[in-house]
Amino acid sequence: MTTTFSLEAEVASLIVEALHLEITADEIDPEAPLFGEGLGLDSIDALEIALAVSRRYGFQLRSDDERNHRIFASLRTLTAHIEKHRTG
Repeated sequence: MTTTFSLEAEVASLIVEALHLEITADEIDPEAPLFGEGLGLDSIDALEIALAVSRRYGFQLRSDDERNHRIFASLRTLTAHIEKHRTG
């Protein structure tokens, strides 16, 4: 079983790759907001991340999910959601 910390590093790398960010995965603070003041991502970035997650982990993140503000709050919350729901 993948530990949370190694999955967290994997998800950080996925975000960097999917969004072509000019930072390394190690530079993403797991507790910092992904949107706004943190990484400064926007709704288009969320769609790109959702697509990358579905391809890599085998489940859909839906744009109409009322929990999205919590799921995408930080790298740590996104990782926890992936850990619970992934099939791949």
